[in-house]
Amino acid sequence: MTTKHLHDVLVIGSGAAGLSLALELPRHFRVAVLSKANLMAGSTSQAQGGIAAVLDSTDSVEHHTADTLTAGAGLCHDDAVRFTVSNSSDNIRWLIDQGVPFTRSGDTPDTESRYHLTKEGGHSHRRVIHAADATGHAVASTLIQRAQEADNIELYENRVAIDLVTHRHMGGGAPRCLGAYVLDTEADQVELFQARSVVLATGGASKVYLYTSNQDGASGDGIAMAWRAGCRVANMEFNQFHPTCLYHPQAKSFLITEAVRGEGGILRLPDGERFMARFDPRLELAPRDIVARAIDHEMKRLGADCVYLDISHKPADFILEHFPTVHECCLRFGIDITREAIPVVPAAHYTCGGVIVDQHGRTDLEGLYAVGETSFTGLHGANRLASNSLLECIVYARSAARDIQRELATPLPALPALPDWDESQVTDSDEDVIIAHNWEELRRFMWDYVGIVRTNKRLQRAKHRVDMLQQEINEFYSNYKVSNDLIELRNLAVVADLIIRSAQQRCESRGLHYTLDYPQTAPEAVDTVLVPGNHPREHP
Repeated sequence: MTTKHLHDVLVIGSGAAGLSLALELPRHFRVAVLSKANLMAGSTSQAQGGIAAVLDSTDSVEHHTADTLTAGAGLCHDDAVRFTVSNSSDNIRWLIDQGVPFTRSGDTPDTESRYHLTKEGGHSHRRVIHAADATGHAVASTLIQRAQEADNIELYENRVAIDLVTHRHMGGGAPRCLGAYVLDTEADQVELFQARSVVLATGGASKVYLYTSNQDGASGDGIAMAWRAGCRVANMEFNQFHPTCLYHPQAKSFLITEAVRGEGGILRLPDGERFMARFDPRLELAPRDIVARAIDHEMKRLGADCVYLDISHKPADFILEHFPTVHECCLRFGIDITREAIPVVPAAHYTCGGVIVDQHGRTDLEGLYAVGETSFTGLHGANRLASNSLLECIVYARSAARDIQRELATPLPALPALPDWDESQVTDSDEDVIIAHNWEELRRFMWDYVGIVRTNKRLQRAKHRVDMLQQEINEFYSNYKVSNDLIELRNLAVVADLIIRSAQQRCESRGLHYTLDYPQTAPEAVDTVLVPGNHPREHP
């Protein structure tokens, strides 16, 4: 008998987007928030740089909008950009009201100007508000504390969503999302969470690549589940590779914040030569796609394992004040950034595409919302402007919460009785090595063939391999009990296929999608939209 939970709103994901939405809902709503591991395990807590917003009198909505549009290489949706930027200062004030301890800037009047603002690549003004170099940790811990204090929010840890429950599980009827089947990884049991509104806030899919700055859970679960449920996705070919991840055999996925370059960090070759002038007049402050390609080019040209990011010319006190987290982490690996340069390499960092939503986070499926990195709002275009991601999380999460409130104010039909999770035809796996091998193969060919620089031939090879892998994975999924690794592998294969298909459709180079076969940018900017066809069986 499947354990069943009933709520008004089910939020799948416990990062900035999911928690902001939960906290914005009225207190009489019963809300469940699912966390894949512990509450701090997602991408939000790892974000270092900050949140971009119009907070200074010398800045403006027009300036921030223009910078975002420029970084997006002509593919941003103007309405989404203006909506996000116009609401930026209000949402920062909301975070301040929640108690987020942003870094202050001396004794100034009690306005936004009392906070220190930094400047990052692609920005024309200092507009990035931050909590030293651990902004995400400050945001996540504050929102978690607020959620724990709210008597209407139930937080469930170690819950991995398997698939959405829709009208198809009822044999038809009006298309609507009704909940989700969820694996309790501690009890090793599948549960049913039923709700009137369901929110996907599961983050991005950068774990599809071999090298990534993301946590282990960034396996594109929400994107894959929405696709299987019949939702369109867009612009999945635009995967942002952060230019500077720490290169060290024992340093797993540690990001060197964009703000290091924003505060004067210099990129150097192994011999100490500065090289960004050969690629862009903005030098180290060029947008991330340009900087990542420049590093990739120099590493391949020289056969080098890494390049170096040097902030050591700045006073030690300045470095310790602004980058305590980076300094502490690097020191653990024997690198003193006040005295020496940091070895860095590009790594998959952010998924610019995702599930298509409107300004309220609504997807194609009634009752289903998507917010944060899972969603495609049109804000990021072909390349995300630094520090716009956390802003998007908060702005769209609160907008979606208000829409859910309006939606649930209208009486809805009684929730139907949903079927139990059926495990009658499956057995325990004795071949988990297959999952491990498929996981490794998938992430490696995505890195080799669908990475920073692409070609038609590489994409064809990747498509051939992902097709074979999906057949193996689907057969395995149909015959064995689900596990965390199997769920993630299944979702990563779906996301990899969506990325490859999207990349094959874009016959140009634009922003984060660079192909040697089509090095020029097409005169017209068009989104890549994929529409689901036939739906596979959703669970055994």
